[in-house]
Amino acid sequence: MQNPYQQGQFGPPEWPPTQPPQPPTQPQLPRRREPRKGRRRAVVGICAVTALAVAAAVTAVVYVRRGAEDRAAASDPSKPLVKGWKTVVNPKHGTAFDVPPDWEVAAPTVFSGYTDRKNPDKVLIGHTAPAFYKSKWCSVDASGDGRTEDVRLASAGTKGAEGAKDTAEIGEKNAPTWVYAANTQPDKSRVTWDKPVEYRTKAGVRGTYVKARSAGAAQPNRCAGDGQAVVFGFKNSKGGFVAWDFHGRTGVPGAVGDDLIMRILSTVRLSGDPEEPDPAAP
Repeated sequence: MQNPYQQGQFGPPEWPPTQPPQPPTQPQLPRRREPRKGRRRAVVGICAVTALAVAAAVTAVVYVRRGAEDRAAASDPSKPLVKGWKTVVNPKHGTAFDVPPDWEVAAPTVFSGYTDRKNPDKVLIGHTAPAFYKSKWCSVDASGDGRTEDVRLASAGTKGAEGAKDTAEIGEKNAPTWVYAANTQPDKSRVTWDKPVEYRTKAGVRGTYVKARSAGAAQPNRCAGDGQAVVFGFKNSKGGFVAWDFHGRTGVPGAVGDDLIMRILSTVRLSGDPEEPDPAAP
């Protein structure tokens, strides 16, 4: 498309013919020049270009301001990246992420996980500084010892992953373990998982996530059933491997959907240096 501001190819000015020299005794008064064609078009064109330049400047200012706001939010890990959400900070591993306002944020020292049903003293997997969704979603005396336990609908947190060779391995090992420990013990055949996917969060943290799930898990009580997990492996500010974990029930009313899980994952970010040089502990 032709630039409208280059249409003014007006040609040479239309000056009157050159007058022959006159005798000095009879000076010739200068003739009145005829207005040049296109003068008005040129003025209008210049005004339009100026208006566009002003509009472009305003757009640039808005863009810069919005970018500055985004950078300010990302530079302060305690501020949620999603308006109205809560921030979960784990100073032990130097990480942070956000959860919706109806989630419960536990203290950084709280450990949440699952043990071996045959050996309760053996922890299969867990994380610290967790956030819970409907922490009392279901209550049951699973062991039959008279003690009622509350079963949450979903949880998220971070844990150490020292010893992993890369971020993909973190997800491949931990995602299936979450589902097995929480949903299918002692049957590992009910657990499946996807290939690792490279991912970059809003704050620029790069890593890899893996999704795992169960199908046809046994239901020894009314709270038991299938579940899913998403584990995102990345590095903290000290270069140590860590994992962000989500685990939740599936196939029940109110279960956390994939869109929300990924939105929470997108807020994962670093939060200063980890308190411990060795992030192996959960």
